[in-house]
Parts: sequence; structure tokens; C-alpha cells
Amino acid sequence: MFNDIRRLGVAALLFATAITAHAELTVGVSLSLTGPLSSLGLPQKASLALWPERIAGEPVRLIVLDDASDPAAAVRNARRFVTENKADVILGSSGVPGVFSIATVAAESKTVQLAFAPAPRPGGADDWTFPLPQPVPLMSQALAARMVADKVRRVAFLGWGEGYGEMWLQAFTASARQAGLEIVATERFAPTDTAITAQALKVVAAQPDAVLLVAAGSAGAMPQINLKERGWRGPIYHTHGSGSLDLVRVGGQAMDGAVLPAGPVLVAEQLDPASPFRPVAMDYVTRFEKLHGPGSRTQFGAHAFDALKVLERIVPVAARRAQPGTPAFRQALRDALESEKEIAVSHGVLNYTPSDHLGFDRRGVVMLRIEQGRFKLEAGAPAKP
Repeated sequence: MFNDIRRLGVAALLFATAITAHAELTVGVSLSLTGPLSSLGLPQKASLALWPERIAGEPVRLIVLDDASDPAAAVRNARRFVTENKADVILGSSGVPGVFSIATVAAESKTVQLAFAPAPRPGGADDWTFPLPQPVPLMSQALAARMVADKVRRVAFLGWGEGYGEMWLQAFTASARQAGLEIVATERFAPTDTAITAQALKVVAAQPDAVLLVAAGSAGAMPQINLKERGWRGPIYHTHGSGSLDLVRVGGQAMDGAVLPAGPVLVAEQLDPASPFRPVAMDYVTRFEKLHGPGSRTQFGAHAFDALKVLERIVPVAARRAQPGTPAFRQALRDALESEKEIAVSHGVLNYTPSDHLGFDRRGVVMLRIEQGRFKLEAGAPAKP
């Protein structure tokens, strides 16, 4: 009799332990901590230090792996997350090619992916990827409108010859056509290039009114320096991929005058106090720069903080339907993502739907100018949706 009771007690304890283990929220994070995209991945990893130990009462287990800026490694990481770690959510990767690679695994395993690069997503039942950066077409339209306001008519495109660069070329071609701009030269370079003399000479020879540089992180400094060394004195525009003070530190005075669309977090202090996302942006900036020093913020690092803000909204909703560690919970997370409204993050306000996995509206766009090593807000508060 005693042994039977003891066995029942042990069984009950094991059952309770299993429930506790399954209640743990497991988040797999694939970041580019080495390789050409490390200037994006490193601040993202540093931002994970701001996460709490629990979300909606559930203990959080973060599993962070380096994909070395390699899409194949990002796929391996993602498969490990879903097979070995039974991840509830996948975060990453830092660059567009890695996001595309992970998206395949996310769809196959029916696991929500919060992407840290602006890959276009179709939405729909088979799409489990939700980007946290602003979509390229949204930023491209804002940039084309700014060029028109600046009396630009002829533009030269000088950008990365990979996923991010090609996305911008496609989007800006459409935005330029709509805005009445003419693209007079298209030159590409690799993220690993250290000089672009030939491309810069061709751009200058095309005699554009302005140049659009497409790169990410501090890599955007090199082509601007090369252009100025080859005699370019006209306006230079960048994309939101250049939203990092590392760009200014690497490029120095050569970066002055550059204009770019960006996420509001870069100029959190300059935002309208009534902005719905200024409190989130200021929270991130204050906490991150307390750890890493003034001016250490990047919009890339803020994506990792925004992932936390999204999960803080959707995990309590999903937990009412199922426990972490189960397919039902993963489905509930996705359903919550597509139904929760006005999720304020440091980059704007998200409204994902079943047919729209991009989420942002014009409130997530500000126009900045680099002046004396700082980003200056050019267009005031973000526009209304």
C-alpha cells in the first residue's frame, strides 16, 4: 500500500515537472555575429540583454546561435531550433538572405518567425514570417517623395548586389517611375568589397542629380567615401539599412549631408511627445545606452527589443489557449499576431493581419540628415497612417 502511494506521488511529481518544463517559452535566435553583417547582428545580441526572465509569467529560454552571415548556416540553426529545442518562436536572421532561408523552415514547422531584416512577405496561410523592420517599398516611396521635394530628377543607383540591394532596386524603380524620377545608372558591389573605384567613376560619369547608396550598417560609408574621392559633390541618399552611428564613425566627415529614411528609434528624443511609440523608443534607448554608452543605439539592435514588445502582447493571448512547447501554442501565437492591433514598438506601430505580414504604416518612417556626426530629424513627427 505504501509503495503504491509512493509510486503515485513520484508519478504526480514527474507529471508536474513535465508541465513546468512545457510551460517554458523557448525562443531560437539566429544572428549574424560574424561575417559582413556582424555590424547588424552584434547590437541585436546586445539588445537581448534587456529581455526579462519571464514573459506573461512564463520563463523565457533564449538560444542564440551565430549564422556567420551565411544563409546556409541560418537554415541549419533554424532546423536545430525546431527539431532539437522545440522552439516556440524563431528570431532572425540579421540580413535579408538569412531571413529568406529561415522563412522556409518556419513555414515547414509552422513556427512564427520574427525577422530582423525587411524581407517582403506574401502573407496568407502558408507564411509564418513577420518582419520587424519597415518594408522596403514603404521606405522607398518616402525617399522618392523626398527627392522630388529636393528638386532631384535624375538618380544613379549604387547598391549591394544581393538580396537587400535587389529589393531596393526593384522597389525604387517602381517608386521612381511613380514620382517621375529617372534612374540613369545602376551599379552594384558586394558586401565584402573594400573599394568601388570603377563603379564610382561610372556613377559620376552618368551625371545624375543625386546618388542612392544601398548597403547596411557601416558598409554604407565606403561607397560614399569613394564617390567623394572621385569628385562627386552632389546629394547622396541612403536607405534605412544605414541607420547606425557606426556609419558615421567609420565615414567621419564624409558622411555629412547624407539623407535617409529610417526608423524613429534613432531620434527618439526628437519625436513628438504625443507619439504612441516614443515611450517604447525612449525605454530602449535609455536602457541600451546605459549599458553601452551614449550614441550606441542602432535601429538594428532595436529590432530585438521590438521582438520582446511583440511577444509581451501576444504571449498572454496565446497562453489562454495552449501551453508553450505545443503546436497549438505556436498556432495561437500566429493567430494573436494577426489579430492584435496597434502594437507599439520602438520603430512605429504594427498591425499585422492574415493577408499583411508587413505591419507598418507611414508612422514608422522619419527622414534624417547626417550633420556633424549626428542624425537630425528632418521631417518632424512621423505621418499619420
